[in-house]
Amino acid sequence: MIPTDYHQLTPDTVIDAVESVGVLSDSRILALNSYENRVYQVGIEDEQPLIAKFYRPQRWSNEQIIEEHVFSQTLADLDIPVVPPLRFNDETLMEHQGYRFTLYKRYGGHAPELDNPEHLEVIGRLMGRIHACGQTQTFTHRPAVNIQSYGTDSRAFLLDNDFIPKDLIPAYESVSRDMLAQIQTAFDKVEYQAIRLHGDCHVGNMLWRDEQPHFVDFDDARNGPAIQDLWMLLSGDYQQRCLQISDILESYSEFCEFNRAELQLIEPLRALRLLHYSAWLAKRWVDPAFPHSFPWFNTERYWADHVLSLREQMAALDEPVVKWL
Repeated sequence: MIPTDYHQLTPDTVIDAVESVGVLSDSRILALNSYENRVYQVGIEDEQPLIAKFYRPQRWSNEQIIEEHVFSQTLADLDIPVVPPLRFNDETLMEHQGYRFTLYKRYGGHAPELDNPEHLEVIGRLMGRIHACGQTQTFTHRPAVNIQSYGTDSRAFLLDNDFIPKDLIPAYESVSRDMLAQIQTAFDKVEYQAIRLHGDCHVGNMLWRDEQPHFVDFDDARNGPAIQDLWMLLSGDYQQRCLQISDILESYSEFCEFNRAELQLIEPLRALRLLHYSAWLAKRWVDPAFPHSFPWFNTERYWADHVLSLREQMAALDEPVVKWL
């Protein structure tokens, strides 16, 4: 029987699962920050600890998870600094008491400095190599970054499940409807090649060590436009963002051609992430870890601020497009 939650994933279950692949734990276990899945550092006798990732039940199919594993291993085989899953008995996806899990080597590091042009150049060079591999084919089983799944479905879930306070529903319905229409108009203007992406490439998923980032957590890998893996690295005012994307793309283009038209999708993709993030929290609200970790969510104040954020992002959609200088 496949569990529907994590209630049965006790420390003993975690250790038993890790030992089921043939390694011996020293019974030390440390829960790491992860909300979508459950991730633990597990001590191993006379060896370095391993990282055990237990997939959220019923989120991804086995085929979708294995596609993620194959992609990250393909990148590792090209000497791109990613952290691929370990293989046991020729398998990367294991199961114990209904919980599917994967083991990784433990890597240390810190977040890259996104205000450092040299760091951005290194990230751009490696991202170009990742995308050069990613564009050779697309995922067959994993979904795409698109307006339907990130925007339309997110909006419908929040409205259909009574998360929005009644007095804010008219405002939310109006601004989210107009935003989705504007996003659609932007996407209709850009022809792009959908490629395999990291999907959630922010600083928290890069460990800087040995003068380069190691890319981790491909759990949100999807098909989509290349700019999806780049826009989350930008911050500051318009001129700062132009300089940052230029630093990234100068080195990126050494390994992979970039379609300049995709720069028009930066703010639309940011808008989709705003819609998707609130729906993601709402969908996971039955998981006890979420109310504990996000106590500010689903309050009157949160939803009022969310509507305000959507209005501000609507204005950003009309601002000049970031330029590759």
